[in-house]
Amino acid sequence: MALRACGLIIFRRRTIPKVSNDSIQFLMLQTSYGTHHWTPPKGHVDPGENDMEAAIRETQEESGLDTTQLIIVEGFKSELNYLVNKKHKTVVYWLAEVKDYNVEIHLSREHQAYRWLNLEEACKIAHYKNLEAALREAHKFLCSTP
Repeated sequence: MALRACGLIIFRRRTIPKVSNDSIQFLMLQTSYGTHHWTPPKGHVDPGENDMEAAIRETQEESGLDTTQLIIVEGFKSELNYLVNKKHKTVVYWLAEVKDYNVEIHLSREHQAYRWLNLEEACKIAHYKNLEAALREAHKFLCSTP
């Protein structure tokens, strides 16, 4: 059976003193299990739940951020496909910006650390090429959106 997970690529950007492509930072969470890899918040879709509902629920569970603290960015969706323990897995990400640049992150037990990182730093710790590609795609989308 194929596995399906959904999440949000959370970002923030400093608008003062000036907006630049380097002002975008992505939220990366480090797992407290396995290889302690870094990813944006994500998790499996529960029965009866649609993909976006799962992404929002998992984001709230893993980072403490809820929909009142986020702006879902229209027009971006990234789908990753890979094998995990010989099973096909699909992960769907959307983009969301935090409304408060200094918002507090509250990690679940599934994670042991978090970082706000610029694109290159986030890609460096992403570990997986398809996640790196999704982050680059998100950054490109944000930089091309007026």
